[in-house]
Amino acid sequence: MKLIKLKEVIEITCLTKATIYRMIAAGKFPKQVSLGDRAVAWIESEIEGWINERIVERDAL
Repeated sequence: MKLIKLKEVIEITCLTKATIYRMIAAGKFPKQVSLGDRAVAWIESEIEGWINERIVERDAL
C-alpha cells in the first residue's frame, strides 16, 4: 500500500485541489488519511480505483 500526497493526486486525476475537496465532501472521491497535525495523503490504490470507475462509467454509455 502506497500513500501519495495532494500534488500527485492532482497530477494523476487532472482535478484541482478545490474540486478534490468538494468531491470528498460530497462523498464522490476517496477520503484522505491524516498523517499528523497538518499532513494528509491518499491511498494510491483508492485513487486508481476511482479512476477505473470513471472509465467503466464512460464505457457503459
